Amino acid sequence: MATNKCNTIDSRLTELDWLRVTLIFAVFLHHVFMPFNGDGWHIMNNESSKILDDIMVYFEQFRLPILFFISGVGSVILLSKITVKKFVLDKFLRLFIPLLAGSLLVIPPQIYIENIAELQSYWQEYPQLALKFETNHLWFIEYLLVFFLLAIPLNKFFSSSLGVAILNSVQKLSKYKIGLYLLVILLIVIKVCFSLMFSSDNNSVYLFFFIAGMVFIQNKGIWQAVCEQRFYNLMLLFFSTIFFYSAYYSPDLSEYLSLDIRWSIWWIVCCLVAWSALLTILGYAQFYLTKTPKWLRLSNELIYPFYIFHQTVIVVIGYYVITWQAPILMKIISLFVLSFSITSVICWFIIKPSNTLRFLFGLKPIKPIKPVKSMYYHDT
Repeated sequence: MATNKCNTIDSRLTELDWLRVTLIFAVFLHHVFMPFNGDGWHIMNNESSKILDDIMVYFEQFRLPILFFISGVGSVILLSKITVKKFVLDKFLRLFIPLLAGSLLVIPPQIYIENIAELQSYWQEYPQLALKFETNHLWFIEYLLVFFLLAIPLNKFFSSSLGVAILNSVQKLSKYKIGLYLLVILLIVIKVCFSLMFSSDNNSVYLFFFIAGMVFIQNKGIWQAVCEQRFYNLMLLFFSTIFFYSAYYSPDLSEYLSLDIRWSIWWIVCCLVAWSALLTILGYAQFYLTKTPKWLRLSNELIYPFYIFHQTVIVVIGYYVITWQAPILMKIISLFVLSFSITSVICWFIIKPSNTLRFLFGLKPIKPIKPVKSMYYHDT
């Protein structure tokens, strides 16, 4: 039967390797498109594309939440293998050090390009730019650092009687065809309440997906149900998408609905898309992405420094690309090819071979290969 192809927690979760690389690449694409969608990014092309903006707003709803979900899964797996002390040390080395290195070395060129008209040469301005300790796109690492620290007590909580009861409740819910989708109700309540209180809050959504990852990975039944129910979740994603764009393209309803109600409707459709997309993508990834080729293992290692460097490369190159007298499509293609190539070269030829740079940007050191003594070797 088809369900036999669905991964269980006992098997290597190859789907997460695929999703992590794919979603970071999607983040890269998003930032390549940003100068051309009219949203007021670090650098902006004189001409913008409304169609591009309309497409990008859809994928914004689930790209990062799914990455936080994967991180939640990873926190549970790692905590099951090492002590809490080693877990904290690992996150310090893998998150805090790259965050600090990134804010000192990678982010300053972005700030400089963004304010180049008011600044002197880069090297004159560098000390001041570096001491700002701005994180820009590295906010994602900041959030992960906090969430991973929260994962320690949360993981312990799920071993308590109340935590086990919650896991059992979710497992019972997963036995129904759209059972796991109903958790979107909780997501909607959290999103709407926090957003009304704190003005368009996204932190609650990211934390919800992170905790969802922790919950799903702790129970074989829940994890497998995501795969088995993938078609139903795909249909729910289809209808959620219709609701989403119906709200997005809806006429001005300010005469009939208050601002809070209009925003609440928008947040609701965003939650519907985000949650159904997670269940659909994870389910189909479990079913089809069952092998990890060599290139994917290597990509999975280098995707972290790729993420750290990509936006700076895009901003610096894009600053010159947007001045070209060329159609938007040509500029996008050029920015994509140049920034992807240069970021890949940085990761492969500069970061990967150097243990010092590997340490600074969150990679494990290269261990020297010990020579194997031949059976014919004699020590004299």
